[in-house]
Amino acid sequence: MAKKDYYDTLGVPKNASDEDIKKAYRKLAMKHHPDRNQGESGKASEDKFKEAKEAYEMLSDPDKRAAYDQYGHAGVDPNMRGGPGAEGFGGFAEAFGDIFGDVFGGQRGGAQQRGGRQVFRGGDLSYAMEVTLEEAASGKDAQIRIPSWDDCNVCHGSGAKPGTKVATCTTCHGHGVVQMRQGFFSVQQTCPQCKGTGKLIPEPCVNCHGVGKTKTNKTLEVKIPAGIDDGMRIRSTGNGEPGTNGGPPGDLYIEIRVKKHEIFERDGDDLHCVVPISFTTAALGGEIDVPTLAGKAAIDIPEGTQPSKQFRLRGKGIKGVRSSYPGDLYCHITVETPVKLTEHQRKLLKEFDESLKKGGAKHSPSEEGWTDKLKNFFSA
Repeated sequence: MAKKDYYDTLGVPKNASDEDIKKAYRKLAMKHHPDRNQGESGKASEDKFKEAKEAYEMLSDPDKRAAYDQYGHAGVDPNMRGGPGAEGFGGFAEAFGDIFGDVFGGQRGGAQQRGGRQVFRGGDLSYAMEVTLEEAASGKDAQIRIPSWDDCNVCHGSGAKPGTKVATCTTCHGHGVVQMRQGFFSVQQTCPQCKGTGKLIPEPCVNCHGVGKTKTNKTLEVKIPAGIDDGMRIRSTGNGEPGTNGGPPGDLYIEIRVKKHEIFERDGDDLHCVVPISFTTAALGGEIDVPTLAGKAAIDIPEGTQPSKQFRLRGKGIKGVRSSYPGDLYCHITVETPVKLTEHQRKLLKEFDESLKKGGAKHSPSEEGWTDKLKNFFSA
């Protein structure tokens, strides 16, 4: 039994507004609601209530209403396949297929349509480049060797053995894609026979094995920007793998790896280094030279400097690629204990130690405080 027209069910014209449709449904729902109709007339009222509810659900949804206006019940009922309305349903399903093709086919690295065939973007390549800390800080121009693909010099890019021809794929008829009907939807997929190329090569070229290209190497000029850090990547557009069927090539990503430095450690834009000084310099103070990436710098060591003392040299770090100002250099002082002493030196140190003890806690305030902490700890 054919379904009744939704507009006739609600008693509204096809150009009715959303508000008119809502009012008509409310009126019918109040009239035919099962709770208000009991007895013999209850079954008929219940059927009319269900019809009105279904009609309202379809016509109150803009997408469903548009599909119904164009294809009738076949446009909104997935169970109506074959027979009257099947032709309209097919058109609606193909419209959904086009939507899926737009979503999945236009993605980066995916398939697109060109000249009736599917074209594919080439894959990206990765290259690890090792640089020194000095090169990372100042930047450099470098040359690298990367894989490249040229047209085969035997088949001249056709992929077919010389003297033979490329045939059109019999499965997709040269389109590179096939339509797969899955219930309500029509989904477009890459042709499994030709892999999206739209052609078949009965006798592949023995040099390139039907690919049409041969792998070579090329030299690429790379500019390393000043301030680049370990792990950062440089993108070289179009220097990845070639696309298929005339698709765009992929990109090359150059990953920077900074070698370990024998003096400095980098922390963002700042540099850190450990500067050993003698016991005498720590006690008496003095001026010492410390290294920077730009040369030497002098710092004043105050008298009585303790180990782990830190000195900050502003602007002596690295200016990062996204920074407006260079970072700082932090010099961490370590006091070096004398080793391999002579007997005379030992004697002098013992005499020196005795003189310190006679002077009391004023010469070793940290040691005195530590002794007090130990006494409190063990007496607790």
